[in-house]
Amino acid sequence: MNGAFAPERAVSAPDVAVEVVRDADRLLELRAEWNELLRDSHSDSVFLTWEWLSTWWRHLSRGRRLFVVVARDRGRAIALAPLVVRSPALLSALPFPTIQFMGTGSVGSDRLDVILRRGHEAAGIAALAGPMAGAARALELGQVRDGASGAVALGAFLCHLGWSVAEEPTDISRYIDLSGIGWDAYLAGLGPAHRADFRRKLRRLGRDFRLSFRTVATEERRLQALHRLIALHRARWCGRGPSFAFHTPGHVRFHEEITRLACERGWLRFHTLWLDGAPAAALYGFKYGSTFSFYQSGFDPAFAPYSAGLVTMGLSIRSAIEERALEYDMLQGDETYKSRWARVARGVGRIELYPPRLKGRVVRGTMELSRAARRAARSLLPRRIVDRIAGGLGPAAWEG
Repeated sequence: MNGAFAPERAVSAPDVAVEVVRDADRLLELRAEWNELLRDSHSDSVFLTWEWLSTWWRHLSRGRRLFVVVARDRGRAIALAPLVVRSPALLSALPFPTIQFMGTGSVGSDRLDVILRRGHEAAGIAALAGPMAGAARALELGQVRDGASGAVALGAFLCHLGWSVAEEPTDISRYIDLSGIGWDAYLAGLGPAHRADFRRKLRRLGRDFRLSFRTVATEERRLQALHRLIALHRARWCGRGPSFAFHTPGHVRFHEEITRLACERGWLRFHTLWLDGAPAAALYGFKYGSTFSFYQSGFDPAFAPYSAGLVTMGLSIRSAIEERALEYDMLQGDETYKSRWARVARGVGRIELYPPRLKGRVVRGTMELSRAARRAARSLLPRRIVDRIAGGLGPAAWEG
């Protein structure tokens, strides 16, 4: 593992104090400090904001315990590791807890990482590593993108202390670089067949229907837009197997709260394609900084022959360009339709770190056996039972 910051030089300064936040009330007090640090880091993303991760904690943490590590230099936060302790899960052979990122699981957090203030990375990593080394528990850092310098640097530092590491690619994340291009230039860069298909279908919808493409970004219509999106998403997946986007009451409550917070901050975007006054397709995303993140979508199967979903995706990209976004992030997932719109991708993976000596070897061997057992259970159990367990216990029971 090659960290961005040399571990030999990452020596904690005497003025750096470390706090381990284990209390939910204390977590609530960190908002301003957390987000100010995030904005001054290389990891800045909507999925690392206090809003996203504290909302996940309230609705989807499912028995995990807080383990948020904050390092401060003369009272100013220079590093933050948004972590939780996960207890052993059903169908897991693990007889001990492990440490994970907050936001892990089927909610679709992306770009999970350790948050380090620019210019203070080395001291921050050294300070964060102390409580983790003291806990002597395995770290399962999932949903980490290539270039997640904080997680990589933390792993490099712990390896320098005798820990062992395992890295595994788990997915890819496609994105569109919008810097310096307009809508016509973007279309010109698409494959000719896909470009012609989009234009033809957009013209057909405009000819056959009264077409309207509207964006909701205000509180007045937020909940209505969210529940419309959920209904269209479920309609899209009806008969095609389960979707794990809005599959439990906890997930729905999470989105009801995070959309409220995102709306207050100006990040929320609900795009809806209306045909003759009926919602044909909808897309849910966030405009955070210079990045538009496409989160979820849905469409009415009655409009499937008209490719309403495809047209909505294209119009959402045009909207992002009009808002001067520099990137349209399609988040993790290698669905075929994403490759038609986005030619480039980043890797997504998992970094696992094990304590030194015998305990670390035992932990690593047990985790590998546990993962193999869970994969076998998925293949042997009826799908409806797998889905019920995953829905009832949350994503932690089936990660791997």
